Amino acid sequence: MEQEKKLARMKELVSVLREAGRAYYQESRELMGNYEYDRLYDELLALEEETGIVLGGSPTRQVGYEIVSELPKEAHESPMLSLDKTKEPGALAEWLGEKEGLLSWKLDGLTIVLTYREGRLYKAVTRGNGEMGEVITGNAKVFANVPLSISYEGELVLRGEAVIRYSDFCKINEEIGDADAKYKNPRNLCSGSVRQLNSEITAKRNVRFFAFSLVKAEGLDFGNSRERELVWLAGQGFDVVEFKRVSRETVAQTVEEFAKAVPDNDFPSDGLVLLFDDIAYGRSLGRTAKFPRDSIAFKWADEIQATRLSYIEWSASRTGLINPVAVFEPVELEGTTVSRASVHNVSIVEALKLGEGDEITVYKANMIIPQIAENLTRSGSVKIPEACPVCGGPTQIREENDVKSLYCVNPECQAKKIKGFSLFVSRDAMNIDGLSEATLEKFVDAGFVREFSDLFHLERHREQILSMDGFGETSYKNLTESLERAKDTTMARFLYGLGIPGIGSANAKLLCRAFDYDFEKLRRGTKEEFEEIEGIGPVIADSLLAYFQSERNSVEVDRMLELVTFHDEMPSADEQVLDGKTFVITGSVEHFANRNEAKALIESLGGKVTGSVTAKTDYLINNDSMSNSSKNKKARELGIPVLTEEEFLKMIKQE
Repeated sequence: MEQEKKLARMKELVSVLREAGRAYYQESRELMGNYEYDRLYDELLALEEETGIVLGGSPTRQVGYEIVSELPKEAHESPMLSLDKTKEPGALAEWLGEKEGLLSWKLDGLTIVLTYREGRLYKAVTRGNGEMGEVITGNAKVFANVPLSISYEGELVLRGEAVIRYSDFCKINEEIGDADAKYKNPRNLCSGSVRQLNSEITAKRNVRFFAFSLVKAEGLDFGNSRERELVWLAGQGFDVVEFKRVSRETVAQTVEEFAKAVPDNDFPSDGLVLLFDDIAYGRSLGRTAKFPRDSIAFKWADEIQATRLSYIEWSASRTGLINPVAVFEPVELEGTTVSRASVHNVSIVEALKLGEGDEITVYKANMIIPQIAENLTRSGSVKIPEACPVCGGPTQIREENDVKSLYCVNPECQAKKIKGFSLFVSRDAMNIDGLSEATLEKFVDAGFVREFSDLFHLERHREQILSMDGFGETSYKNLTESLERAKDTTMARFLYGLGIPGIGSANAKLLCRAFDYDFEKLRRGTKEEFEEIEGIGPVIADSLLAYFQSERNSVEVDRMLELVTFHDEMPSADEQVLDGKTFVITGSVEHFANRNEAKALIESLGGKVTGSVTAKTDYLINNDSMSNSSKNKKARELGIPVLTEEEFLKMIKQE
């Protein structure tokens, strides 16, 4: 019980200190004084020493970010099978028989296998296809709640689900000004976050891990009980998925208790899992070719309501994509009134054979997202519009991976402009207050704004703006002051605000760093130069080239560059001792935590690290400088010096 209290206090301290640190370093505000912060920090440090546990995100540990060129693949020791499923609570009672079981949430994220050795997180691997997963150890270390070290020092293997809370998902989406760039659901965001090549991006997503199964714990006896395993994992500092002990008599009532909790649950879930508490009995049942027999999934029986389709609304976006949305007579679903559901693309419209007045059935996927279940009438009378609903310009159906989607091909489409302006003024871009999408629409309609640069010349239309609804002297003054402040910005914000397809806020920062914060150098970059940057592939490289090779874009960028000033902090020349030098790192390292840490040091000093030895390589770093590895042989053939770590550190005078 004492250990539980200590863990609870540690979690509380980590949360409070992280929030205080974020406010101080990122938001220039103080939540507490230095004395109070130091007192809480020392308390946390003492508790970590007492328990032998260090929680993920603890401010007492600094975990370096890792960048990899690709995620390594690794086979699982035993296959990770899917679960058989049912939608009938009665079937769960029958399945349990006379045994007792544990009923828990079936979280909707990405399944991860964690391995600990000698009390430290050693490895993290995704489920993948069940046979083979991807190694994401660097990313798991920056999950919000994965313990970096635990008191148990034997080999521990456990499974759990990585998820992003709805509250965090909404915050992330709120910071994205472009509606097209918003993430569709927490599961997709989590999957992409967990599998990032740059763990700094993962860290910003607030991914959380919930343990649901202990696979291996050397030398420990849990009395043949799954429940004891989970309780022990909680005692090691892991967040364990919420579970309740059930019998044949209580399982249906417990399912109902979980169902009532769904609307207030901050974690995405697509059902429940029931497994036998008796470990030996569960194992004795074996498995089928597809499913283990010691556990079963329960899927919520979807509440389905019949209604009538009123019409399909076609909604244009910044990229030109026109999304179909079904508008139907309102119905009650899972306690709320719904009247709209996304149909996603033309292929689904055609497959459902939708038509105005059709009788349809609707439900909420995972009890949250409205969807059309079935079209009972299937009249197929909906016509795919040949003209854009916003500009009246021609549309085009494009097919990719057997999916048809509708696009407006008019480059002057107002919807594209308004969405583009909305991204440009958003918080992560130029951060201009007072320009909502509705206000931008008014300015575009009035002809005040045709290009980004026009936003900074609104004084030409002062009298007309003051006569508009919602504008007075104060709001106009606030807007002009916000526009003036926006002129002093960073190159990354400006680049992101241009709305180049595929260039998000994180990619913009990568590009600026790679091109030494020199915009002219960036805009004249080659495809090869773009693709050499970690995280930039051929699709994004082509997108950058297409944007900067457009004469119209170039003219507008030139106009903007005359108006804005970048205040990026450039490293001093004295710090860039490796400027212009290209390195390759191979073999194991001793002075660094891993090769990525060595790479980060080289890049911070102006150098560049590549994966293969070529004539452009200046140095190969390998502690076994006399080995006959392919990279060593290539270096010798080309006359490239092979340095040990000690020699490299002496070269940069850090030894």
